[in-house]
Amino acid sequence: MAFEPPQRLVRALGEMQRNGTDGTGDWLDKLPELAQEAVDLRELTVERVQAPGGRSSLVVLVRRIDGTPAVLKLAPERARPESERAALAHWDGRGAVRLLNPGDTHGVLLLERLHPDLSVRSLPEAKALLEAAGTLRRLWVEPPAAHVFETVAERTGRQAEAMRAAASADTEVAALVDAALAARDELLAAPPEERLLHGTFRQSKVLAGERMPWLAVGPDPVVGECAFDLARLVRDRVEDLIASPSGSSITRRRVKRLAESLDVDQERLRGWTLFRAVESGVRARRVGRPQDAELLLEFAGWL
Repeated sequence: MAFEPPQRLVRALGEMQRNGTDGTGDWLDKLPELAQEAVDLRELTVERVQAPGGRSSLVVLVRRIDGTPAVLKLAPERARPESERAALAHWDGRGAVRLLNPGDTHGVLLLERLHPDLSVRSLPEAKALLEAAGTLRRLWVEPPAAHVFETVAERTGRQAEAMRAAASADTEVAALVDAALAARDELLAAPPEERLLHGTFRQSKVLAGERMPWLAVGPDPVVGECAFDLARLVRDRVEDLIASPSGSSITRRRVKRLAESLDVDQERLRGWTLFRAVESGVRARRVGRPQDAELLLEFAGWL
């Protein structure tokens, strides 16, 4: 079959290139050939390409030679697929999708089939946050010995450099960037907590499964403190928060509720939520998504 990449993936890889990332264009050009090779090598039967799919990988619904449903995922090196493989292997199905080819390589992941069109985001907001938080808690484990995962300090250090550059050229975001960078400095001053984190956790990253009601997918794993991981969940459904006349108070209550439910320090959660919202907003401005940037930066202003 023809492995046509979904438009969401094409747009996202275009953003990566505008953001100064090399190699994604070449990978996208070769993707149909790479997908066919991956299918043939593993003797898979293709059902369909999942659409709209993700922003950093091609997801194909397949069946193994014994008829078992599975998911084939192909990602460029920029998306760190080998880091994802290592994290999924370490979790071994505890709270996350199960990896079926732990010894494989070359940016190809074979995963257990979940329900790709049913995420926890389909639930009412309060229930969705509860189920997502419960899933996240199961992922926070000790990282493997001698791990090669990026740390929170390393990842946010790269992001901080890009934020400083943006603030020097864009006075509208300078004050928020300064506040976010100050929060990061303060947060990293304390001895780091070391847990294996999902890295990009949100409601849409939790899908319905068979062996467990909800399982996480699509990690960009990082090692550090749990508050960093939880911070991305705080701003889920940000468009609804911004549209609400009491959005700022709802946000503060959400920070408090999530911090208490997962035994995370509330001020540390607030600080990482500020940093991650500003970083995402500044990046959205840089790659030409002004509406997303406006929502994120307004949200950050409430923190």
